[in-house]
Amino acid sequence: MISVNIKEVIMNKRERVIAAINKKAVDCIPCGFSLHFPTEKATGDAGVKSHLDFFKASDTDILKIMNENLVPSVGNFTFPDDYNKVTDISMKSDYMIDQIDFTKKILDKSDPNAFSMGTLHGILASSIHPLEQSGMPYEDTRKFLVEALRTNPETVLSAMHRIADGMSELAEAYIKAGVDAVYYAALGGEKCYFTDEEFSKWLEPFDHQIMKAIQDAGGYCFLHVCKDGLNMNRYSSYAKYCDVANWGVYEAPFSLEEGKKLFKDKTIMGGLANRSGVLVDGTEKQIKSEVKKVISDFGETGFILGADCTLATEQDMTKLKAAVDACRE
Repeated sequence: MISVNIKEVIMNKRERVIAAINKKAVDCIPCGFSLHFPTEKATGDAGVKSHLDFFKASDTDILKIMNENLVPSVGNFTFPDDYNKVTDISMKSDYMIDQIDFTKKILDKSDPNAFSMGTLHGILASSIHPLEQSGMPYEDTRKFLVEALRTNPETVLSAMHRIADGMSELAEAYIKAGVDAVYYAALGGEKCYFTDEEFSKWLEPFDHQIMKAIQDAGGYCFLHVCKDGLNMNRYSSYAKYCDVANWGVYEAPFSLEEGKKLFKDKTIMGGLANRSGVLVDGTEKQIKSEVKKVISDFGETGFILGADCTLATEQDMTKLKAAVDACRE
């Protein structure tokens, strides 16, 4: 029998990522990074061009399509009862249709041999989007939702149920549109808002529902957890519904080794800070050295290089490309 060294077998980007997800040998470590584009360049034809330019400049293995078509405003929010204004959400909703059309346009012009991924905001983020779209400051939206759930859970949970059903439809539509995976951005793990019991009762079931919808549609589910001051143990049950886990290693903080234990048998994505460290102020040599150290410390199986969260809009692409290149050396 002829022995084949996997590093001598050149994989395309999609093959490389799928091998990593399945914890098989790879020819080199795959990577995935993303950022929010300036508002005027985030949607429509300008948004399509922004994505294609970023994919070309960064050369990452994962082509992550951002979702800036958010649950729209339904009027002012003053009382918990205002959540009654949130009606049923489905693929007949304009902003959902816009997101899938946007996704298809990007895919049509992207490398077909790359691994593609849509972005879906979790139940907490999606539940505060109508408040944000109405002009309420972000931190206020978080506090409003917590207090609304505590004072009028029936009304708010009913609205969240409608939102979760809509996000489940969007997850399925993403896969039908041709992406390989959905990046599920979960929030709510911060200790300063919900108690552990409230998180388990009010957020966890909806997150599970939507994540399961991704997998049931035949896509890979990338769980993303961010913000600081997290109780990461709240997400232990999420391992059942994800294929890859990514979180704020430096932001939480919660190390890659800790994550390996929490998300047993799952592929891990991360390793670099997104708004500080070598990607911000490192030299090319320092960036490559740090990337190789992260890979050496973690191991080459079941790992995708990435960052804690989205990179800064003004990210120096030369530095990012150095990190990508380091994975392939």
